[in-house]
Amino acid sequence: MNNPNRRYLVLGASAGLSLALAGCNTTQPDPNLKVAAVKGKLGKPAPTPVPDAVRTAAVPAGPDRYQALYGAAQGEKFGVGAVKPGTIPEAFWRSDVAYLSSEPAGSIVVDPHAHYLYFVQGGGRATRYGVGVGKEGFGWNGVANINSKQEWPDWYPPPEMIARDPSIRSRVGKLPSGIGVPGGNSNPLGARAMYLWQGNRDTLFRIHGTLEPGTIGKNVSSGCIRMVNQDAIDLYSRVAVGTVVKVL
Repeated sequence: MNNPNRRYLVLGASAGLSLALAGCNTTQPDPNLKVAAVKGKLGKPAPTPVPDAVRTAAVPAGPDRYQALYGAAQGEKFGVGAVKPGTIPEAFWRSDVAYLSSEPAGSIVVDPHAHYLYFVQGGGRATRYGVGVGKEGFGWNGVANINSKQEWPDWYPPPEMIARDPSIRSRVGKLPSGIGVPGGNSNPLGARAMYLWQGNRDTLFRIHGTLEPGTIGKNVSSGCIRMVNQDAIDLYSRVAVGTVVKVL
């Protein structure tokens, strides 16, 4: 595996164009909702990953592995049903893998070409998740921080997205932070969202769950990094606000 430090680029002119065209939100969540936020220097690593939810139980080997990973999630505000076997190719199942990198433990590296997100554990290991990424013209690369994170987030589609897909108008309504879709099982951000900022600027890109688990491993989004809800819940429980995210 190539060293990620050699492959990522700080967001440049071409990615800046994508920022103007894509993104999952135009508005940060209502501050009165259950949100953790951070202000800090871009690229400063989070002090230590601090779990804020119950960790996923140990995953067994063998035929029960898929069920353990992608069975129905328990204890959620809204239902997270089991993902039908065969929906997610085995190459994109959540896995503990060897990962030789100088990135600090607790950081995230996204390889959009391979459709993987790595949560670096340190000691040459990482938890690898399959992801869906931006389709042609909507991807981006760079370094950012998780500025805030939210369970069952509201979704505020950018005007450009509504212009591309007018059918979205019938799904949105007035919410505390603007016009959008409330958190729940009809919300495209799924069960969790982690909001990516560069310094004091919202990139409009997120790491989030999805209503479409069959899109994992594909270039399908408007630039955001989408995960199966079960994986988004797992990652959310591991990452700290302030975590560095590098997209190759």
